[in-house]
Amino acid sequence: MTFSIVARCPETGQFGIAATTGVPAVGKLLTHAAAGVGAVATQARVNPYLGIDGLACLRDGMPAREARNRLIGMDPAIQDRQFAIIDRHGDTAVWTGDDCLDWAGSIEGEGYSLQGNRLVGENVLVDAAGAYDSAAGQPLADRLLAAVVAGDLAGGDRKGERSATIYVVDTEEYPLWDIRIDEHEAPVRELQRLHALFAREVIPEIRRMPTRENMAGEAGEDPI
Repeated sequence: MTFSIVARCPETGQFGIAATTGVPAVGKLLTHAAAGVGAVATQARVNPYLGIDGLACLRDGMPAREARNRLIGMDPAIQDRQFAIIDRHGDTAVWTGDDCLDWAGSIEGEGYSLQGNRLVGENVLVDAAGAYDSAAGQPLADRLLAAVVAGDLAGGDRKGERSATIYVVDTEEYPLWDIRIDEHEAPVRELQRLHALFAREVIPEIRRMPTRENMAGEAGEDPI
């Protein structure tokens, strides 16, 4: 009941996930990412530990496909699951269980993977991939948004969407982008609105916040 994208920006090394689905709060348990490590998207009948343990595998240096195979062997209900992994090199691996609702499948591209279940058809992922590729050179969050918008316009979830998310990690342990539309009659349109607001007002403040190398942050940082 979800389509998502996991991606690595070749210019910045950022990792990102974006998704939309027909149930509330897609961003709460689907998105798992760590700076310099990789990202995991978990969906269908969600097992959050596929994301948690997937990141642990990536931290141990496993490539995406080895991590995927490790996770498959850990879950006795793996045929109900769908998940995607991208590692620090931008290599991807996807699992779609046999019991995921039609249409279910994935498309892997250079430095990204798109996956979905209960979609109107494969065209959702094809159009999303085309939009992501066409936005090459733009910031990762912009490319993720373009993919979600295109997939939504192509039909998305067969029962419509109710929530959406964009999550991007850069160099710090906290995220650079974390937008969650937990319940909305038009979540992708609301995601577009908040993306513009974040780009204008939130991201500049996050860029000025403390880092591991500069715990003081930038002088003049506005209080939250």
